Amino acid sequence: MAMANSTKPSIVDETQQLYNIYRQRRETWAKQAKEDREFRLGRQWTKEQAAALEARGQAPIVINRLHPAVETAKAMITANRPAFRCSPREDSDRKVANVLSALLAYVYDISDGRNVIRESVDDYYVTGMGFVMVFQDPSADDGKGEVKITDIDPMDVFVDPNARHRFFDDAENIIVSRQFTKEQAKKLYPMYKKKIQNAGGSYNDDRPVTQRTDSGEVQFPEDVGMVPENEYIRGYERYYKMELERYRTFERWSKKEELLEEEEYLGNYIQKSAWIIDGQIVTDERSATQLMQMAQQRIAQQHQQQVQKMVQEGYDPETVPPPEQQPDIQEVTYGDLIKSGEIEVVQVTIKRCCQVVVMGDKLLYKRVLPSEHYPIIPMINIHTRTPYPTSDIRMVRGVQEYINKTRSLIIAHATTSTNTKILVPEGSVDMSEFEQKWAMPGVAIPYDPTDGPPVPVQPSPLPNELYNNEQTAKADIDHALGLYEMMMGNSQAAPQTYKATISLDEFGQRKIKSKLADIESALTRVGQVAIALIQQLYTTEKIFRVIQPNNSMSEYVVNKRLVDDKASEIKVINDLTIGKYDVIVVAGSTLPSNRYAELEFYMDAYAKGLVDRQEVLKKTEVFDMEGVMQRMDAIAQLQQQLQQAGEKIKTLEGDLQTRDRESVNLRKKVEVEKFKTGLDKTQNKASAAASVFEKRLNDEDKNIRTQIKSAAKSANN
Repeated sequence: MAMANSTKPSIVDETQQLYNIYRQRRETWAKQAKEDREFRLGRQWTKEQAAALEARGQAPIVINRLHPAVETAKAMITANRPAFRCSPREDSDRKVANVLSALLAYVYDISDGRNVIRESVDDYYVTGMGFVMVFQDPSADDGKGEVKITDIDPMDVFVDPNARHRFFDDAENIIVSRQFTKEQAKKLYPMYKKKIQNAGGSYNDDRPVTQRTDSGEVQFPEDVGMVPENEYIRGYERYYKMELERYRTFERWSKKEELLEEEEYLGNYIQKSAWIIDGQIVTDERSATQLMQMAQQRIAQQHQQQVQKMVQEGYDPETVPPPEQQPDIQEVTYGDLIKSGEIEVVQVTIKRCCQVVVMGDKLLYKRVLPSEHYPIIPMINIHTRTPYPTSDIRMVRGVQEYINKTRSLIIAHATTSTNTKILVPEGSVDMSEFEQKWAMPGVAIPYDPTDGPPVPVQPSPLPNELYNNEQTAKADIDHALGLYEMMMGNSQAAPQTYKATISLDEFGQRKIKSKLADIESALTRVGQVAIALIQQLYTTEKIFRVIQPNNSMSEYVVNKRLVDDKASEIKVINDLTIGKYDVIVVAGSTLPSNRYAELEFYMDAYAKGLVDRQEVLKKTEVFDMEGVMQRMDAIAQLQQQLQQAGEKIKTLEGDLQTRDRESVNLRKKVEVEKFKTGLDKTQNKASAAASVFEKRLNDEDKNIRTQIKSAAKSANN
């Protein structure tokens, strides 16, 4: 056993041996990927093909259809930023899940995620796979550290050739290796300057060489000039998985779950103090002290109430016995709580990714990452269940070569057609003089007619089908990449109506959504790894801001410690260090959308009262949306005030009209009453005169009757 340990290679030697093995196994794929890169950038003729064409007088011309097709596909897939959504595995983590969704957007922003994803998608189309790496930058944010993402050149990644999983989860090792100058390495790892300076190494290029023609216009990393070779050093970042023993604890009273290392569990956790106060478990000493004081005060108050009651009943207060009840307080350890079942403990075996960094022949450091997934996330194009996928460029290279050959043939035919060939009888003319004079206009050329006149020969015209074939080949490349003429802005391929154009544009994206599914699954894995690194790094209070697509800004605070005045407990708001979360990327969130159709849809919804105007403004390109909303709110308030003032004026005008009408009616009523009063006076006077006249008449009647009676009486006498 001792001999086995002595012969076991060091981790540096083991890493270098694995690198050499993986490099040899991927040599074929690396050469093809290098050719595909060169082919995409215009190196589309081999040296033999170019020499043969030039010998026939034809130009090795390149009609590069692949580069614009890749750029169009890349622009479509990365048109918008990805939308991350986190969902908690427990209800207690629901609030933190929303914060983590924003935090992933923050990581995307500070890492210049748009360009990172664009570079990875470019490699995805050209070489067959692109890589995104999630890492912790300890020097960012003034030394507090940040979690970031970056893209990696696929030619620098060496994967276990036995891997079958799309994300290389079953790979034994993943090695990222490239050449550094020692100054570069020192700046990358400033805390290991001495080791890097003493490390041995030399320039060792692992990039394959192809037989493509090189005009010097396109350069790759291996084409750039080198410093002295002894200043170069090869760096290795090796990732592999290992099994670790952990203790999973679950506290019944707080529902808190932790995963502890053996040293942490046996050394600190089981010896932590806790208190059981009246059946309530408290783990904070300050809170326990306050609860004990509150319990004692409660018992003292009950005793005081008992004394007052007995005094009221006439008893002597000195005869009241002291309180027999005392607070039930027990000081225990977490080990005691584990024995009593209040804490459940399960010993588990987990997988974690281990990182080893080597520079030259020196080991810089080794660490265990908090994630079970590799932080090197691949975007696999055409997966062959190997670490060596096929690219779209390789699938359409034959069609591109056909386009180049067809165009070269057309140009050669055009050149031949503009230079007329003459059949001249042998010996009839001096050829040098004939060719010289033939190029001069208006010059007579003498010849011997006995052998016949010179006969011009014209080449046969090319068939129209040859030109159509070239256009068909270009369309085949676009279709292979999921593109269509209308989607690239070709108005001739678009339908006549607006609605039909929108519908076809949406239907045309179905093919490219297959590619998008590969990108989204990789971004989902990026989010999962990033959350694990976030929970490890962000343990103190942090404020971060996220700019929304509508230019509004949201602010979040994580790990904020607050003291509850009622319970006197320290609470952590948005604690990122606990909980498990699932991450998804909203399907189609990165694809382009028709702005006009989307705005029309939201305008219709706003008209029907389904959404508010703020939601409509989000779909516009209004830069100062918040300012517009504030001004619109101010205008709405002024309009409301104006409307209220107008309604009040109308009310006052109505009251004034009513008052005027009542005043007129009142005046009329007064006049009538006055008239009635006058009539009453006249009537009274007439009645009085009639009464007087009637009485006077009666008096006269009585007098006459009396006189008649007197006269009759006298006559009788």
